[in-house]
Amino acid sequence: MATKGSALTELAEQLRSADFDLLSRWEQVDRWFDSWSTRPNLRTDLRTHLLELPTEQANTVIARSRETTTHFAWCLRDRRDEPFTFWLHEYKEQRDWRAGYADSVHNHRYHFCTTILKGAYLHERYAAAIKPDNGLISATTKLSETECTEGAAGCLLASDFHRIPRAMNGTMTFLVKSREVTPWSLSYDPVTQESHRHVPVESRLSHLAARL
Repeated sequence: MATKGSALTELAEQLRSADFDLLSRWEQVDRWFDSWSTRPNLRTDLRTHLLELPTEQANTVIARSRETTTHFAWCLRDRRDEPFTFWLHEYKEQRDWRAGYADSVHNHRYHFCTTILKGAYLHERYAAAIKPDNGLISATTKLSETECTEGAAGCLLASDFHRIPRAMNGTMTFLVKSREVTPWSLSYDPVTQESHRHVPVESRLSHLAARL
């Protein structure tokens, strides 16, 4: 649990106090987050939060976090009664990246806002053409390319497609994510021109027995 008066507590209280559905007005969340992320000593506050986690809560963070092909995703806050979650993304050294989701053109099942706590990465935004027969991506067009450095903040909706082809070693970001907007996400490899649908493993439990 975040300590009273901490950066995480302040952001959570602001989001919890919203008198509207966060999913329908994520642009307001983006405005709040943009202001919050410029607070002084944010990295120090987050570091203190991690160092002061009781053992039980630290184990909970570990249990609900995961490794991806390009980074470690640490879930700092996930409460069932809240329409948002907090995450730290710890990017691996570039030499340890594996071809896959994060460095392909992809979208997400949720809206999110993010800020770079340290380091930098190249961020690309895309438009994607979706096949009407199977819902997969047939082609993409790059819309923008931005070198994002420490302190940069941004927002993406579940319908937005983007790519991070490279990140400086040691890069770390903080994110606030909405709850699920769609049941799956899509990715597209510009080299092979292959598209994939990504369904989270936790949603497959109800189908597991039937497949045995």
